[in-house]
Amino acid sequence: MTSVVYRRAFLATLASGLLAAPLAAEAQKAGKVPRVGLLGLGSAESSSPFFEALRQGLRERGWVEGQNIAFEDRTTVRQYSRLPDVAAELVRLKVDVIVTWGTTPALAARKATGTIPIVTTSGSDPVETGLVASLARPGGNVTGLTTSGRELVGKRIELLKETLPGLSRIAVLWNPESRTQLGSLRNAEAAAKSLGLHVQPAEVRRPEDLEKAFASLAHERAEALVAVPSTMFRAHRARIVELAARHRLPSTFPERDYVEAGGLMSYGPDSKAIFRQLATYVDRILKGAKPGDLPIEHPTKFELVINRKTANALGLTIPPSLLLRADQLIE
Repeated sequence: MTSVVYRRAFLATLASGLLAAPLAAEAQKAGKVPRVGLLGLGSAESSSPFFEALRQGLRERGWVEGQNIAFEDRTTVRQYSRLPDVAAELVRLKVDVIVTWGTTPALAARKATGTIPIVTTSGSDPVETGLVASLARPGGNVTGLTTSGRELVGKRIELLKETLPGLSRIAVLWNPESRTQLGSLRNAEAAAKSLGLHVQPAEVRRPEDLEKAFASLAHERAEALVAVPSTMFRAHRARIVELAARHRLPSTFPERDYVEAGGLMSYGPDSKAIFRQLATYVDRILKGAKPGDLPIEHPTKFELVINRKTANALGLTIPPSLLLRADQLIE
């Protein structure tokens, strides 16, 4: 009788212990503040507005920094070669999600981890670059948005051609050290060829190369400039815009920030809206969704911004039809 009592007591204790283990784990999990790693190439000045838009989007969904979410900010990486080390650092910190800006940072994060969810905005086709298996069902640990579209660089070149009907030679500013920008250059060459334009590639591997690149374009008599999407270019947009003005090169860019800095025009998606949209992915993942089940989306809003002051300084008359299509005119 006594042995039966002891056996029942032992089984009860064992059962309560087994039950308590998952409850304790859940309690620990519930008390854990998730950490989001932020990975970007550029400067604080160039990255902060966009990652702040991400934070804003998360606040709108109840995630408040210092209360129930924390960030590991690595958004000011200066060189492409540093990205793998910084991505590995975020993995060592055991962040719950990594948010990246750009294809190259996303590739570095993907190489560093196959398990931590990665949410990214990519200017290249994420299937072609190997980030995901498909847009509809990424299948791995990467999801987010893609602004890739061969039609975008073509549209920017078309805008320059519409502004300058006699245009025949156009320069393309690109960085051969970026794994993704060769595709952007090829897209620009194809678009230019369809419009009867000759393309002059201008290589810029480091910010220090900008002066030499523009001097070379002046020597080769380039008549206009299109810059491919690049976080490095964006970080140095004031310098690029100043050099374009000095060499009197009408230029078009992928983002409005270049135009606000004095560039002639831009056509592309609203980057801040993209980062607010990325917040929905982070929110869903932190609530249990698998990144591989979340489809890669495209932006839905594109904007044309024109700087009329810059046009006047270049002696250009923007066609009225183009002015009417602009989402914003900077006077």
